[in-house]
Amino acid sequence: MCRPTIAALATGLVLALANFVPVQAQIDSAKPAVASPSSKPIGKVVAATGSVTIEHAAAVVVQANVSGEPGRAKTGDPVYLGDVVLTGADGRVGINFTDGSSFNLSNNARIELDQYVYEPAGKSNATLFNLARGTFTLVAGNVAKTGDMKVDTPVATLGIRGTTPHIEISDDGSVKFSTLIEEGKLLKKPPTPAAPKPDRRADRRLNICRGC
Repeated sequence: MCRPTIAALATGLVLALANFVPVQAQIDSAKPAVASPSSKPIGKVVAATGSVTIEHAAAVVVQANVSGEPGRAKTGDPVYLGDVVLTGADGRVGINFTDGSSFNLSNNARIELDQYVYEPAGKSNATLFNLARGTFTLVAGNVAKTGDMKVDTPVATLGIRGTTPHIEISDDGSVKFSTLIEEGKLLKKPPTPAAPKPDRRADRRLNICRGC
């Protein structure tokens, strides 16, 4: 009598597990996929002042500050594809990338590193940075020379071809573009053309010779 009872219990257990597994699989498949950040850095922080926040793709937030407080990022910390970089009211940050590109962000800025593909011998190199606000200065590297480098703004997408763009997005949403001149390691805005001097010949008094 015990053996049939045990066999019946075993059969019931197998059926119960068979019914449970598909339900569990359905529950797992219903969960949204979580994008994991790239394990390979695409660049690093080379300078940071004030409040700077780096949000990684896995929702890991790193505070970059020169105060050197424990747990906060410092010069040399990596950045990854998909990161969002934000600066506070007193924040500024400089980031260098593996292709030799670099950019500086002013205070109250936000930029997303949406795309970055670079292989030294590759023919499909591409970069897309999405600037939402703030002031951004980019020194183009090898991606601009061997592939497709772009900066997206609220009003236009810029294709970079080895120039040094300077982009300012104001609080009202207006955008200003200019190109900087690189002299060694210093960047400066192009000189403003001098206004022509007025022709004052018409204002000169005529010297009349009397009795010559």
